Amino acid sequence: MTPTAFEALPLAAPLHRVLRELDYHTPSPIQAQAIPLLLQRRDLMGCAQTGTGKTAGFALPILHVLHGNPRPVKARGCRTLVLTPTRELAAQVGKSFATYGKYVNFRQTLIYGGVGQVPQVRAMRSGVDVLVATPGRLLDLIDQRHIDLSQVEFFVLDEVDRMLDMGFVRDVRKIVALLPARRQSLFFSATLAPDIVELAKTILRDPAHVSIAPEFTTAEKIDQQICFVTRESKRPLLEQLLRAQAEAAVQKLSIVFSRTKHGANKLAKSLCASGIQADAIHGNKSQAQREKALDRFKRGLTPVLVATDVAARGVDVREIGLVVNFDLPNEPESYVHRIGRTARAGAEGRAVSFCSEDELEYLREIEKVIKMAIPRWDGHDWHVESLADRHSRGRVGAGTAATPGNRNSRNNGRRRSYGRR
Repeated sequence: MTPTAFEALPLAAPLHRVLRELDYHTPSPIQAQAIPLLLQRRDLMGCAQTGTGKTAGFALPILHVLHGNPRPVKARGCRTLVLTPTRELAAQVGKSFATYGKYVNFRQTLIYGGVGQVPQVRAMRSGVDVLVATPGRLLDLIDQRHIDLSQVEFFVLDEVDRMLDMGFVRDVRKIVALLPARRQSLFFSATLAPDIVELAKTILRDPAHVSIAPEFTTAEKIDQQICFVTRESKRPLLEQLLRAQAEAAVQKLSIVFSRTKHGANKLAKSLCASGIQADAIHGNKSQAQREKALDRFKRGLTPVLVATDVAARGVDVREIGLVVNFDLPNEPESYVHRIGRTARAGAEGRAVSFCSEDELEYLREIEKVIKMAIPRWDGHDWHVESLADRHSRGRVGAGTAATPGNRNSRNNGRRRSYGRR
């Protein structure tokens, strides 16, 4: 029977104490199903949307074991290895372990590139209980003999689909080959494409399976809209959206996604010139620059963040009310991860995507993947009806049903919530 309250879970007293302090009462579906299985020391293959509480789902059981079974760690070793695709996600996971483990006696460190390795090497000299790492820097330090994975008891591979998208599959296989055979392995992904399932078979032993949402579906409380526009009119439409967001009764943050690093820089600079405070975050920024931008964003000092897909899963901020796809992603799965930055932890959010003539095929692929027609919004000054008609004809011709009422949905910006289909 799935527990309906955290109090029903057999977690250690220090963990229940911090959950009460955080005012956490009801576990999310992924937490309610995964935690009991992990406490039984089962390997796990978890599939759930971003923003559904996966991190607590694996951090709490690991901390429970670390608290109940403390043991010394040899130099350069670790008891837990959490592998993440990006620096931002590593920092997010590390923060979660620190938060939930507030009353647990454990040591952790983060290993990722973009910063000097000396503090990381120093932290590993006496060993740690929890090591959160990205693949590249981890392998670098292993090759330099600064890290030894022979003591790993818990191995967590987080955001596996993103890991594969970023070309880390060989690095992951190298790291797995260095782990002891006797371990508990946890495998989390937002999607279960065939290549992901094949990778899981090489890592997991008789795993339990937890799947919370259908593959590639989008969060229920995200109000999705598509705008058919020319490329030249994207910028004035974006400024209109962001100004309306700034004038809303409840102030929330906005993320704007650009396909390229240069585009993100250029767009952030343009927004600032128009009086909208914005900053850019992408892979060419140093770690210090990225952390500074994220910190200012989270504190609301810079209410607009212009990002490439490097931030699609590395930003965990509940107050994001608007996501704008200034450029549609050329990989349809990225659409799901981008818009998943809003409507987190049960909140509501809005995702507006711009589609110009050269992006019609991207939109068709996205709608195939999410299995729904994104409602169009033409209640603005830059709507191009001919593009909307071309998309509608192509969609129906491909056998995908148009959403009832969408062809005449001039609703002056009125928004609806669209759930799973």
